[in-house]
Amino acid sequence: MTAWIGSVFESDVGWDHLEALVDVGNRMAGSEGEREAAELTRDALADVGARNARLESFEIQGWTRGDSAITAGDTTQDCIALPRSPSERVVAPLIDLGYGLPADFEESDVEDAVVMVRSDVPDYYDRYLHRREKYYHAVENGAVGFVYRNHVEGCLPPTGSVGTDEEPVGEIPAIGVSSEVGSRLARRFDGESITLSVEADIHSATSQNVRAELGPDTDERVLVTSHVDAHDIAEGAMDNGAGTAMIVEIANALADREAELETRVEFVGFGAEEVGLVGSTRAAERIDHESIKAVVNNDGVVRDRTLSIVTHGFDALRNVANDVADRYDHPIGTVPKLGPHSDHWSFVKWGVPGCHVKSMSDDAGRGWGHTFADTIEKLESRTLSEQAILLTEYVVALAREDVTIDHRDPDAIAADLESQDLAEGMRITGDWPYDESGSN
Repeated sequence: MTAWIGSVFESDVGWDHLEALVDVGNRMAGSEGEREAAELTRDALADVGARNARLESFEIQGWTRGDSAITAGDTTQDCIALPRSPSERVVAPLIDLGYGLPADFEESDVEDAVVMVRSDVPDYYDRYLHRREKYYHAVENGAVGFVYRNHVEGCLPPTGSVGTDEEPVGEIPAIGVSSEVGSRLARRFDGESITLSVEADIHSATSQNVRAELGPDTDERVLVTSHVDAHDIAEGAMDNGAGTAMIVEIANALADREAELETRVEFVGFGAEEVGLVGSTRAAERIDHESIKAVVNNDGVVRDRTLSIVTHGFDALRNVANDVADRYDHPIGTVPKLGPHSDHWSFVKWGVPGCHVKSMSDDAGRGWGHTFADTIEKLESRTLSEQAILLTEYVVALAREDVTIDHRDPDAIAADLESQDLAEGMRITGDWPYDESGSN
């Protein structure tokens, strides 16, 4: 194989950056830690040779957690508030809705109740239900509080934001509880009155995107992206320190292969992804969509050894991934369906070719992600190196002038969302961006 592959295996650049990010501590959107992580990423990209490394700031709705509590009977249960929950206290009966499927809400009266739902879906169900979809089903059906129960064992209450673009702070207080606490609540207090309280400081704040570039100064560009922020309760190693470490490692490899790049490659570390894709939304509003050849968004890489690339119906993105897998005799999974979560979606929803790069896993949901257990020792540096090699080659191939990646009409994206049973949930969460024709 070529010499650059050996240099990636010998490189510590990406892993060192991952260690630097997790050592920052709290990287919550709008926090000082998020800004420190962005500055570290800017400097790391500059150090490997990317040019014009910079930060671009924007305003967000800040949210800082205070105390939260759930009291049932004469017991107080461990819990954590979900970011962007309003600061509020409610007393109401608890209703355990199990998985919290749309049909569960249709068949149950949850008005003026606190609803508890699991973080997974049953094996027979044909699609993933995002936390926010379950939350807004509860809101729509008149619930006054929301309890999100982790399906992963280990006394790990999950986090994850609520709220919408239009109303960044949610409508009812929301907390996360561990699988074990959720089981206890369901067993002992289903139908009984409980007290749920959230204290939070809601304020104006500033986040930022990191940008840098390599290759020729063409009008067209390939975006290689990640998100820098993480939830405040853990290191955020998997979600998404590893993704940001990956773009630094890819930049390091491409700096040595810059002469091969036929299209400009821009590296973007988005801010405020965990609170509504705010950084990528701001970026997508300011850039000419026709100038973007492809978006390669890294969110969930390194968690497991085999890459999985969600290609959103863009055949060229799938074909190039298959070519790279064949050339290196190394598996890369491709998923042609839509995935309307993470920063690629800010572009893909308007027909811009984009893929979500993550790891193939048999586990349901996020696993350790969004919990205290999202820590660096669960990742391996060899996986980062192996995936960086494949993704570097993927980016070089996408940047070739003879590779054409057709944009899709937003009407076609909207139709796919309908056919894949994703549209209803997006309408409930306020994430449906189209009019009836699929256009903006």
